[in-house]
Amino acid sequence: MFTPAAYRASSAYKRVGVDTAVPGADSHRLVQMLFDEALQTITAARGAMQRQQVPEKCALIGRAIRIIDEGLKSSLNTEAGGELAANLDRLYAYCSQQLILANARNDEALLTEVRGLLEPVAQAWGQIGQAAGSTARSAGG
Repeated sequence: MFTPAAYRASSAYKRVGVDTAVPGADSHRLVQMLFDEALQTITAARGAMQRQQVPEKCALIGRAIRIIDEGLKSSLNTEAGGELAANLDRLYAYCSQQLILANARNDEALLTEVRGLLEPVAQAWGQIGQAAGSTARSAGG
């Protein structure tokens, strides 16, 4: 069954428990919000790890994994996205695996690695949105 990307992204965003500006956001903005939340959550998990707050660290890493798996990964359109979507799917799977290891090993370097892998993708996604917005404004008059 086919579900529109905006619906999948919106559903994923709601499933991971973030409820800010979702109703009025388009699919591109929803994915950007997922990236932002994932990066912030990883940073917060690193802080909890440094403070040796184990329950908080575990909860935050679990949240980051859910954002990646249930949000970013599930919003991929692997049929239309071709090789790019397949590569992102593998990247997200790797990031989730590294987050699990970071949690189990209490390894800040793995959190830093995942953040470093997601940041350029998030930045590129943001640039696509800016370019699309500029094009839409130009066409509008």
